[in-house]
Parts: sequence; structure tokens; C-alpha cells
Amino acid sequence: MNNQWFSKVAVWMVIALVLFTVFKQFDRGTTQGSQIAYSDFLDEVRAKRIRSVTLQESPNGTDILAITNDDKRLHTTATYLDRGLVGDLINSGVKFDVKPREEPSLLMSILISWGPMLLLIGVWVYFMRQMQGGGKGGAFSFGKSKARMLDEANNTTTFADVAGCDEAKEEVAELVDFLKDPQKFQKLGGRIPRGVLLVGPPGTGKTLLAKAIAGEAKVPFFSISGSDFVEMFVGVGAARVRDMFEQAKKSAPCIIFIDEIDAVGRHRGAGLGGGNDEREQTLNQMLVEMDGFETNVGVIVMAATNRPDILDPALLRPGRFDRQVYVTLPDVRGREQILNVHMRKVPIGQDIRADILARGTPGFSGADLANLVNEAALFAARRSGRVVEMTDFERAKDKIMMGPERKSMVMPEEERRNTAYHESGHALVARLMPKTDPVHKVTVIPRGRALGVTMQLPETDRYSMDKERMLSTISVLFGGRIAEEVFMNQMTTGASNDFERATHLARDMVTRYGMTDELGPMVYAENEGEVFLGRSVTKQVNVSEETMQKVDKQIRKIIDEQYAIARKLIEDNQDKMHAMAKALLEWETIDSDQIEDIMSGKPPRPPKDWTTASAKTADVTPPAGPDGTPATV
Repeated sequence: MNNQWFSKVAVWMVIALVLFTVFKQFDRGTTQGSQIAYSDFLDEVRAKRIRSVTLQESPNGTDILAITNDDKRLHTTATYLDRGLVGDLINSGVKFDVKPREEPSLLMSILISWGPMLLLIGVWVYFMRQMQGGGKGGAFSFGKSKARMLDEANNTTTFADVAGCDEAKEEVAELVDFLKDPQKFQKLGGRIPRGVLLVGPPGTGKTLLAKAIAGEAKVPFFSISGSDFVEMFVGVGAARVRDMFEQAKKSAPCIIFIDEIDAVGRHRGAGLGGGNDEREQTLNQMLVEMDGFETNVGVIVMAATNRPDILDPALLRPGRFDRQVYVTLPDVRGREQILNVHMRKVPIGQDIRADILARGTPGFSGADLANLVNEAALFAARRSGRVVEMTDFERAKDKIMMGPERKSMVMPEEERRNTAYHESGHALVARLMPKTDPVHKVTVIPRGRALGVTMQLPETDRYSMDKERMLSTISVLFGGRIAEEVFMNQMTTGASNDFERATHLARDMVTRYGMTDELGPMVYAENEGEVFLGRSVTKQVNVSEETMQKVDKQIRKIIDEQYAIARKLIEDNQDKMHAMAKALLEWETIDSDQIEDIMSGKPPRPPKDWTTASAKTADVTPPAGPDGTPATV
């Protein structure tokens, strides 16, 4: 920091001195008096209007400074020596003084001669330091590592702050034991793992897990991002890798953590950069440092990524990354543990139950749950509450899962009725089709980009989908458009996303999952890899035109069959559709209990209080899994 401050001050001092000298030299005399022509000056002398004159030799000739009888200062320059001037001054009674030529000082001469050069050097050094982020070493520190070292005093994260991934925590906790007592494992012939790769979806806690290791282990911890290796200059990334491992060897035993390693670890030879790509040179150097001729005793490399499929195979082999630890989305028990960790930081009411919230948030990652607690705290602050209550969590959950409400949006009455029947069609088909998730809530309040939302919550944690459930899902997606046709006698653009999802699901059933008897268990999907994601430049087509026609025929068959099933259900239950649409137009939002009343032929009960409804709704719709949260729009 001191070096940065000193360099900036030095550069600006050089600039100021040079500018001062230049202005002093070129503007000299301009402040001494009013500039007049030499002939006018002679006229003033002969007219006896000049009281005194000072003559001084200069590089341009003779500088003349005159003072008039009324104390005005006049300045002129004679480029030659006027021998008659002295006589004119004497005849006119003017006092005059002659001064020798003023020589510049040594410092001024140096500034005049070297000032422009120093200015250019200073500006160059300044901009080069700015280009490198002002790092240690200035403009010549391109190859220095940007890894940040964490010590125990600056990192308070421990394993107690990590929840919802017990298996992953046990895997990485063993590294701490390796570093604390290596003899315990070496006496049985074991060796410390050289590398551990943390793999998982975004927001599952990979970086948090690495910080917890730094807090638990009593060893130096170097952290760096994969993008920090890549610079605009060729060879900088490889030099930084060498420098980082040299620093780590001096501090061994230690841990190096590389976040988002896919920034430099993608397949070599893929894409458009060729074998001389700067990123590939960086990767080659990393491969050598992790397992080359030199052994890194006591240096453990940890890395995190959510794109393991695009990493280079040489990076994933044992000897470099000996272990791949999968940090997956938490199940219902894991979500409860994560909520308990985050709710310790906010004041919560007595009606809060983490188990109910965990069952009502299927598919949420650790980051999503942290955001849920934060949003609930913001809702509590908006209503000036002292503690966060269950109603705040319910509203926060609806905002995250269905989008923010747009109550200020004015919709025509016809469009409101169309939206009410559209969402009622989704809800009714979802309620009557087998193997569908329970309907949690239906609303015609515009949320996000949708005019209405039908939200379903799975009953249990689910990790795969069977054929019957997928077919039922397609029928539910068609329920909205069918309701528009039957009850409003029109077709709108509101079902476009439903059609897109239904077609995609049907295509996957035929081309990827082998769920048709006509085409059998065979994959017909083409290579859809992108060149910039580490895939091949060419696109392989291994399916004939005749086969693709059969594929299209099977997709059309699935869509037509499920469309007909959904239409029959809606036409056979028109009274329930009318009752559900009327309830939506009256209350704008109905929950699972009200839907149950309508489906059993009873008049729907009025909406409940938020606090009571939130706990009851979560009990009725206990939750789901990482498979996702189907919300039909």
C-alpha cells in the first residue's frame, strides 16, 4: 500500500514540475506588463512619457521593461541591439538600468532537458501498474501469483457453519486429520491426497466448505480464482501458476484452493484457440506442478466447479485430483439443518418450525435457503415487526418460487377471467391425474413475467421420474390452453411456455429415455455440445431421416394422447372449473384446502389468516426433492 501511494505521488510530482517549468519558460514576461510594439515604445520615449527602463539580454534579443509616468508597466522585445536607444533615453531624461543575461539554474536545466522524458516514463509506469491492479512489484509483476493467504485470525468459518452435506464434510474433514497428524496414515502406507475436487450445482456450499477447512486446519490456506491466472499477456498464467506453487512449497504443509477451476481447466484442443491458446498453456503448467517431476510434499490442491463435464481428463486423474467430492442439493433433513444455521442470525418468532419450512422448499440449495431467511427478515422489517414470523417466511417462499407480486398491474376483466380459467385448468388436471404432485397454491395475481401461477409441491424427495408421472405432467401443462378453448372460446399466447415444456419433455421421453415401444431403448439425440463450452467443433448426426420421422411421429402421438386425456377431464368437470375460476376471481389466491373443498363439491372456505395458513399448508403439502419444483404457469 505504501509503495502504491509513493509511486502515485512521485508520478504526479514529476508531471507538476515539468508543467511548471514549461509554462515558466514559454510564458516568461507575459506577467511583467502590457505588451507593446517596439516602435510604439520609441514613440513613448520621445514623447517623454516613460519614467524608467530596464534592459536585460535574453535568448530572443533584448527584453525591455518600461514604467510610465502614471506607473503603468510596458513590455517589449528588441531582436537586435539598437545603438541609438541609449541616446534617446538620455535625451528624454529616462532613468535606465542594464542587466546581464540570466542563466537558468542547474535544476531548471535538468528539468528542461529531461522533463519530457521523465514525464513519459512516469506515465508509462503508472498505467502499467494500473493495468496489473497495482500489485506488488509494479509493472514487472505480471508473473506474480494473486493467491490470497488466509490465516486463522482472519477466518472464523468452521465445520459448525456447514450443514446439509454431511458426507462431503466427512470427506474434506479427513484432510484436516492428514495435515495435523500425517504419521497416523503414513505408517500404514497411505499418503496424503494431492488434490480434492468439489463438484456440485451452484449454491450448494463448495466455497463455504473450503473456507471451513481453512478455519479448522492450523495450516496456511491460499485461495485464488481460476480467472486470476488468465491475463492479456502471453505466458502470464503459467508464470503465476509456478509462483503460486513456489509460495505454497515454502509454507508446506498447506492448502491451495482454486475456485471455478473450469475457467482454466477445460478440454485442451477444443474450441477455436488451438494448441497455443494462453489458457491451455496455463493448464499445462498446472498439470506439471500438480504431478510432474517435482513432488509437492504437504501441498494439497482443492478446487471447486459446477461444470465437471468440460474439465480436461488429465486434470481429473488420480495423482492430481485423487478425490472428487460431490456436494449435492440438500434433502429435507439437510434443508432443516441449513435453515437452523441461518436462522441463528435473525430473531425468529415462537411459531417458526424449521422442519415445516424444509418440507415446503423442495429443490432449494443452501444459497436459496439463505436467501429465503433474508427475504423473510426483510418482510418482517417492512411491517415493523420485532421478530420474523411464519407469515414472513410464507411470503418470502412465494416470492422466490412464484416471483414477486405485481398488484399494481391493471388487467382487463376479460383477461382476468381468461387467466382464472387457465390456472383452474392446470389445477384441476393436476388434481385428477395419477402420480402428479399436490397443488400447493393457485393465484391470478401477476407474478414475475406470468399473469398467473399454479404451484405444485412434491410429497417426498424424488431423484428420478417414471413414465406415468411424465405423461401426467404433460397433461397438466395442456390444461391451461384446453380451459381457454372450452370456457372462453379463444386461444391466447399464455400457453406458449406450457407447450414448449411439454414438447421438450415428450422429445426427451422418445430420444433420450427410451420410453416408447416402437423405437425402443436407444438414444436418438444428436450431439448438442457448444464449441466454446469445451466441446467438438463438428456436430455429429448419427440418425437417418427416416428414423427422425419416426421420432417426430412418436412425439406427436404422446402429445395428442395426453391432450385428449386432459380435455376429457376438463369437459367432464365443468362445474368444478366454474367454481374454481369464481373463487380465483373473488380471492385472487386459493390454497390446497380450498381446492379440496371445490373438488369434493363443497363451497370453498374463505381464505385463512397468513400465520395459520402457512403452518397448515406446509403440513398438508410436505415436500420434495432436488428433482425440482414444478410451477405451472
